Amino acid sequence: MANTSSNIVFDDIFTINAIDKEGKKFDRVSRLYGHSKNYDMDLTLDYNFELFPLRNGESFALALASSLDREGAPSAATDGDEETDKDHHKWRPDGKGKHGLEEDYEYVMYGKVYKFDSGTAEIVTAYASFGGLLMSLTGSFRHMTSIVLGDPIYLLVRK
Repeated sequence: MANTSSNIVFDDIFTINAIDKEGKKFDRVSRLYGHSKNYDMDLTLDYNFELFPLRNGESFALALASSLDREGAPSAATDGDEETDKDHHKWRPDGKGKHGLEEDYEYVMYGKVYKFDSGTAEIVTAYASFGGLLMSLTGSFRHMTSIVLGDPIYLLVRK
């Protein structure tokens, strides 16, 4: 599926090469280790295996987005009642409000990019926390230029 949204800051297909290789630490949480097909990236991701079961050797699509809005960043100009417009753009678990990128994925987490590490001049690692579930993404800085330290981020996954 083509990336038509400017809100997606990274996407690739990952194949899992290990799950919980350092042992199980928490109920309902597993840590997967994967490698991407297109950009040669390494991923470590904590996820709720009851909500989204995955197996070693399985592939999945992962996207990181700055917003769930399909149309790109919301504009500063609003038409009509500002409060109604603000509520219209919020995702809500009751199904009301505007639907966005989350409709195309099976598992979604919201968090924050909290750290970047430079391994070499070319290779960097971005770290994000999703309510304590952690992610590290390592690879060429060229594929992570839109991931911004301190910014909120959505992680979206589908098989």
